[in-house]
Amino acid sequence: MRPRSPRSLSSSRSLSGPRSLRTLLATVTAALAAAATTLTAAGPAHSNAAHSNASQGSACSPAVSIDGYSDALDKTTYEGTFVGNFSALAVDRDGSLAALSDRSALFGLDRRTLRPTGVVPLADASGAALDSEGLVIDVDGTRLVGSEAEPSVRRYDRKGRLLGSLPVPDALRVAPAGRAVTNQTFEGLTLFPGGRTLLASMEGALSGDTAGIVRFQTWERSGGREFRLSAQYGYRADTGLGVVETAATPDGRLLVLERGFTSGVGNTVRLYVADARRATDTGGVENLTGQAGVRLIRKTLLADLVTCPSLGAVAKQPQPNPLLDNIEGMVITGRGPGGLRLLLVSDDNQNAVQTTRFYRLRVRLP
Repeated sequence: MRPRSPRSLSSSRSLSGPRSLRTLLATVTAALAAAATTLTAAGPAHSNAAHSNASQGSACSPAVSIDGYSDALDKTTYEGTFVGNFSALAVDRDGSLAALSDRSALFGLDRRTLRPTGVVPLADASGAALDSEGLVIDVDGTRLVGSEAEPSVRRYDRKGRLLGSLPVPDALRVAPAGRAVTNQTFEGLTLFPGGRTLLASMEGALSGDTAGIVRFQTWERSGGREFRLSAQYGYRADTGLGVVETAATPDGRLLVLERGFTSGVGNTVRLYVADARRATDTGGVENLTGQAGVRLIRKTLLADLVTCPSLGAVAKQPQPNPLLDNIEGMVITGRGPGGLRLLLVSDDNQNAVQTTRFYRLRVRLP
């Protein structure tokens, strides 16, 4: 239900008398409640809705507020392709959104409605599908796609044609080629302001590293367009959680999304801000065990999303907060008076008890 417009409300011929006033107040209250659970896109209308929600208690923490959510794409199809399995988000050069499915498909989304506007299939050099998990749209429009199968970072044009791939350290490859565990490699991918530094985050630890300490790999480029391997850093995730996404902030730090799942309980999703600028380059460190002399990336908790207001959301399986689901994608969509605007999306795994859900957050960095 959409809230009635001010024009519609003012069209009432008579507002005199207690009954008419009570009716009007009930109508306005119901409209505001509906608006609180409706996710609108960024822009002036969204900014107004954000201020309205703030007055209704939208805080997840002192640093993070939620403006709304949307299940509109859950269990839908577009041009014969299932819409879901979303593992990453990006803002395209024209301001529209891109959403990456881990079933080897890249969707374009309308920024205001989140409805699909196009879909492009992706494949490796042999034509095989990808386990696509990370997405960056480069300054020239090239699509950089991370896959956790090998792992790899491949470059595609707008039509999904493969242009090449980036080098990956041998140690980060899945065993027996390297020391990584299957399905625990590249999950997050982000490009820092200026477009010179690309970062991929591993979801889990390498064999020989202490559980929970994961590697973040970077690539750099200077005058040319080619990325070359650069520094690597260690990051300690919370016990039982893995790193599923990163997003570079305008000031050169990182937003890091950590997630876990416990059967019968549900998801844990925590948002951190992290700073790698004083961390040790661990590219030459064989085993990360928390040893002295190796400075890990420092992180500060912004919010545990279990503390967000549920906004009337419904979960299809047990969750500590019915708003939560298998959140996996994250992108910064802009800045406003309330801080950074952040869009998250959950990966429903094409599972009947999971939901494709988008979340709009505001984040104030410390």
